[in-house]
Amino acid sequence: MAGLENGEQPRHAGGTAAAARRALSSGEERALETLRVLGDPTADEVVFPSRPESAGEARRLAHSVVVWQWGLSPRCAENVVLLVSELVGNAVRHTGALTFGLRMHCRRGRIRVELRDPSRGLPCLMPVREMDVSGRGLFLVDTLSDRWGVDLWPLGKTTWFEMRIAER
Repeated sequence: MAGLENGEQPRHAGGTAAAARRALSSGEERALETLRVLGDPTADEVVFPSRPESAGEARRLAHSVVVWQWGLSPRCAENVVLLVSELVGNAVRHTGALTFGLRMHCRRGRIRVELRDPSRGLPCLMPVREMDVSGRGLFLVDTLSDRWGVDLWPLGKTTWFEMRIAER
């Protein structure tokens, strides 16, 4: 640059421009790409086709939001990702729907994850035995979340869970 000698770099007031241009980590880049491609479930419902492969996309999206957007712990992300996977699995296997929608909220020391589908069939928490190889989805949601439930709508339902988090 003209006028800069000895490798000096231009200075910006308060360093804000330099901070905005800092290099993103590979995890941040992947998270931003996931949000760009799939959508931001904190801003609007992200709709997925009701097929098994959508579970992986929903897990990646949930992880990106929890860790990179909300800045919460990897342990929290692990629990949220597991529960999202269970809700998606139930929607894909049991509703007969063509699509489902994912929303995520974080406010006042709580996160809330919502999965909407067009079925009015209610999920059922079943007793789980040690040797069971399936049917543990809602048991995990019930165990790992602080609250969960179902809101019925004229054209479907929203299954949701909430978890307490440390204030940020």
